[in-house]
Amino acid sequence: MFKTIKSEVFIGKSLIKSNDFDNRAFSFKLEETDSSIKGVLTAKRDIKMHSLEITTEKEFADDDLFFKNGYQSWSTTREVDKDFTFKGLIPLAYTLGGFPKYCAGIMSDYGFGDFYNKKGCFHSYTYTYFRKKGEPNITLYGSKTERKGFTLFIADMQNGAFTIKKDIEGLILKAGEEYEVFDIAIINDEYEAAFDKYFFDFVGVKEPKIKHLAGYTSWYNYFSKISEDICLRDLEGMDAKAKDCTNIFQIDDGYQTATGDWLSTDPKKFPNGMKYIADKIHEKGYLAGIWLAPFCAQLTSQVAKDHPEWMIKSEKTGRKVLAHLGWGGSYALDIYNDGARNYIKHFFDVILNDWGYDMVKLDFLFTQCYFPRGGRTRGEIMCDGIDLLREACGDKLILGCGVPLGACMGIFDACRIGCDANKVFVGDIVNKMGINNEIPSTQNSMINSIFRRHLDGRAFCNDPDVLFLRDNNLKFTEEQKLVLGKINAVCGNVLFVSDNMGDYNDKTVEYVKNFFEDKKYQVINAEFINDTDVEIIFTEEGVEKTLIVNLYTGEGNIFDVV
Repeated sequence: MFKTIKSEVFIGKSLIKSNDFDNRAFSFKLEETDSSIKGVLTAKRDIKMHSLEITTEKEFADDDLFFKNGYQSWSTTREVDKDFTFKGLIPLAYTLGGFPKYCAGIMSDYGFGDFYNKKGCFHSYTYTYFRKKGEPNITLYGSKTERKGFTLFIADMQNGAFTIKKDIEGLILKAGEEYEVFDIAIINDEYEAAFDKYFFDFVGVKEPKIKHLAGYTSWYNYFSKISEDICLRDLEGMDAKAKDCTNIFQIDDGYQTATGDWLSTDPKKFPNGMKYIADKIHEKGYLAGIWLAPFCAQLTSQVAKDHPEWMIKSEKTGRKVLAHLGWGGSYALDIYNDGARNYIKHFFDVILNDWGYDMVKLDFLFTQCYFPRGGRTRGEIMCDGIDLLREACGDKLILGCGVPLGACMGIFDACRIGCDANKVFVGDIVNKMGINNEIPSTQNSMINSIFRRHLDGRAFCNDPDVLFLRDNNLKFTEEQKLVLGKINAVCGNVLFVSDNMGDYNDKTVEYVKNFFEDKKYQVINAEFINDTDVEIIFTEEGVEKTLIVNLYTGEGNIFDVV
């Protein structure tokens, strides 16, 4: 039973801290059963919430595992034990010249939670579970919705405590107003059955309307240096070598003149415009996808220059706030501004209906909710943003990316579940520095794919990010290529390469067909067996296989499994 409560509330300008369920700011009614936790707060006066959490004692043995679900798509997610330490943002990140201090950690929750660098202390967003090593059964705790605010499950495995916290910062309540803080299911069952009960029975999501996407995305070979010629050449290559196992071709970042100016196509790169590319893709019989960061507006973009009133502003200073460091810095469009909302709806209408794209990959969505504002929590803002995107896109396909997952479960058709894979398997200098848990990393990408596999076919269709099979512009061995490809195929159903498949030899064509084919996989168990090696026991078309691999070298038994 959760017997301890901690809260921080503003009454006027005074911050009131309390350890009472009934205090001068509010009363909190908590109802617990073996299968649920519900908590309702009633304000006694006009208040502005800052934090609220409940805690119970819980013993942890050496073989206990806690599932840590990261803040957003890219945030490292995995099972951890009491001897593990989860690192946060390195101090060097705060020395970035010319940018506000918060920008260093804006991709995650480093700036609004003291959760990192503590042995055996971890937090998980939206849902979590406890499991014994080697055992198939779990005890799952899951929030029904994040529309009231993000829900955090915090395990202090060294000191024997389990806390449930609501990210309630910024919430304004009037005297007498009720607010549902917690609506949480507790499910004890076998892994797969528990997640079926959570997503389908409790949350009430419907199975995604897409089951499997496989094809091409331009980013991981060319990044923003794409062109009409490159895209059409790679389209021909895919069609020639992998037509029977592919169904989508996606254009990523680099077609626009500036991030935020989505209808302004770079005339040198794409002289015939983006509708022309979509038409060419359709002529080959594929779905046409295109990338956007719909909430972002580059500092130098025309929309940022012409409409500063559309951008999110600090409630303290009234000035526009930086939402991301990408593209030399960017603002974020405020979804509660009518002009910004109409602008967003307009460019989606043109891209999807006039240009004819079938799917949009929507990136950097976390930029909308970093700052609580207007009396709303981060979770409420993010859910409102997701609703706007679904409204603007109608029944077209949405692939989310860089988004807190609890806000888009059951709404997006597909979603990235890990960070960007790195073209250097062992990691580049940024990886070795360990700046944060969201930077491109092949290891973290694979870890997330393994431990977020339960989302596939439930919350949405899992996008584990790209696999690499080319020989150029890449630092992978053949073994490393196959490890990444197999893990992606087993744990996800949105499978991309950025290679010019026209360059593939016969052996590589067989590999891509092996990974892209819509096979029936079922993971029986997956866990770390030491600090570097993971064991995945799974069935492939009914045949049981075991993959054991060192995620940091790629060495293992992949050639026996692929």
